[in-house]
Amino acid sequence: MGSFSKHLRYREAGEQANAVNVLKHGEPALSLFTSTRILSLNHHIDITDASEKVVYRSISKVISLHDKTDIEDADGNKVAHIERKFLSFHERHYVEMADGKKFELSNELLHIYKDVTNIIGLGWNLNGNVWGLNFEILDENNKIIAVISQKMLSIHDKYCIDIYEPEFTPIVVAILVTLQHMIKDREAANSSN
Repeated sequence: MGSFSKHLRYREAGEQANAVNVLKHGEPALSLFTSTRILSLNHHIDITDASEKVVYRSISKVISLHDKTDIEDADGNKVAHIERKFLSFHERHYVEMADGKKFELSNELLHIYKDVTNIIGLGWNLNGNVWGLNFEILDENNKIIAVISQKMLSIHDKYCIDIYEPEFTPIVVAILVTLQHMIKDREAANSSN
């Protein structure tokens, strides 16, 4: 296996788990896949299982200063609500899960070599290329929770989420959706400058 495939761990539904992930962490308990609808007025993300059945969906309001987004399960039950803090130096987003658990993601901007993204309120860490969305989510004891990988050169923003701790699936989905919004915000800010 070349070094290219070691860093790009994306795979399509129905394909075997990435060999590097399996070697490092074992087989994932489950895998999810995302795709952003590009012909939608809302920022709409479908999250599917390995059989390509929608298990979660994310829908954002068309015009909102706070970039309000709701995540629902396939039955329409609320899973999480995400809002961007308007005028924040740290690109801060607040997440409230349906069970009342709250946390936030913030990006520290002034690092010379790489950005640092914090998950405040969970004690979790992001390890890897967060802004390329190829990274691991680790708990406070550095135990693997999930590996998220982006498909290169995809107009639909496709991701593979290998989950090792299934009880945290809704939180992992909320983190991925939040990071996608943070990246879109940065791209919009860069294009307007």
